[in-house]
Amino acid sequence: MELILSAAWLGLVTWFVWRAFCQRDALRALPTRAVDVAEGEDVAAIVPARDEAHNIAPCLASLLAQTYPADKLRIVVVDDESTDDTAAIAASFAPRVRVLRAGALPPGWKGKVHACVAGAAAVPPGIKWLCFMDADMRAAPALISSALAETQARGLDLLSLAPRHELQSFAERLMIPCGLYLLAFTQDLARIQAPDSKQVVAMGQFMLVRRAAYASAGGHAAVRDAISEDVALAKLMKWHGCRVELQDGSQLLSGRMYTGWTTLWPGIAKNLSEMLGGTFPTVLTALAAVVLSWAAVLLPLADALSCAGGSRTGCYALGPALAASAAAFGLHIAGAIHFGIPFLYGLLFPLGYSIGAAMGFDSLRRRLTRRVSWKGRVYP
Repeated sequence: MELILSAAWLGLVTWFVWRAFCQRDALRALPTRAVDVAEGEDVAAIVPARDEAHNIAPCLASLLAQTYPADKLRIVVVDDESTDDTAAIAASFAPRVRVLRAGALPPGWKGKVHACVAGAAAVPPGIKWLCFMDADMRAAPALISSALAETQARGLDLLSLAPRHELQSFAERLMIPCGLYLLAFTQDLARIQAPDSKQVVAMGQFMLVRRAAYASAGGHAAVRDAISEDVALAKLMKWHGCRVELQDGSQLLSGRMYTGWTTLWPGIAKNLSEMLGGTFPTVLTALAAVVLSWAAVLLPLADALSCAGGSRTGCYALGPALAASAAAFGLHIAGAIHFGIPFLYGLLFPLGYSIGAAMGFDSLRRRLTRRVSWKGRVYP
C-alpha cells in the first residue's frame, strides 16, 4: 500500500506540474502597441471608488500619464458613498478628471455595479469605448493605447486584463500565489476562452468594452445583483454573441488588491464559492487542497519512518514520494520567485491552501446565510 500511495502521489504531482506549465501560456500577453492618432477613437476611463483615499491619486496620475491622445481620453471617477477623502482627492485632478457621486445604493444592487452604471451613463454618446478600471490599479503609459489597438486588431468587444500583483504583506504573499495556482489547476483557460464555449473568465480590475456591445447586452445594470460582476458581465456579453477575452496585462497593469488579512479574507471569501462553481465544488476543492498539500509533507515522512523501522516497502516507496514532494515544493518556490517575493513562501504552501480552504467554507457560510459584507456594506 505504501508503494501504491507514493506512486499515485508521484503521478498526481506530475499532472499538476504539467497542468501549471500548460496554463502558464494560456493567456495571450497584451503587446505594447500604439494607436494611430488619426484612427484613434474616444475612450472614457471610468474608475468606481469607495474609500480609496490611499489609492485614487496614483491611479489617476497613471491615467493622466497615458500616451493616448489627451483629447480622446476622458477620465471619470464615480465616488460610491466614500467615508474618507476619496472624492476630494479625485476632485484635485480637475479639470482633466470629472468626479461624480453615485448616490444612495438602490435595493438589490451591489455598490461597484451601481457606480459603473452611473459612470457609463455620464459619458457622452459619441464615445465608443468604455474602460472600467479599479482604483487600486496602476497603468503604464502605453496601457490604453495598447488595449485599444488590441481590441481593434482582434475584433474584440470586451478585453479584460490580468494585472501584475504587488504583494507586500505576509497574507498577500502567502495566499495570492496559492489562489492563482488553484485556479490554474481547476480551470482550463484555453477551453473556457474558446469562442464556442459557454464559459468565460474575466477580471474586473481592467475591462475595456465596445460601448455598443456593452449596451446591447444590458451593461452593468443587467448584473446589478452579482457579487462577481466582472464574470457575470463578461458571460452576459459572450452569450449575446460578443467577442470576450482575458489577456495577461502584467507588463502594463499592476496593483495591490489587498493590504493584509483584514481586507484579503473578506475580499476573497465574498465570492470564492462562486468562482469555484457552487457548494459541492467548493467543499470538494477545499478538502482536496488540504489533503494534497499536506501530503507533500506527511507522505515522505511516513515512508521515511516506515523505512527506518525496517520496512523494505517503505524504503522503496520513499523514492517516488520524495521526488513528487520535491516537485510540488519546487513548483511553489518557482511561483514565489515569479511574484518577486522570498522563495521561502514557496515552502509554506500547505499552510496557504489550508487557510484558503477555511476561506472557502467561510464563503459558503456567507452564501448560505445570504449575508456578504464588503467595504462597510452587507449584501443580502
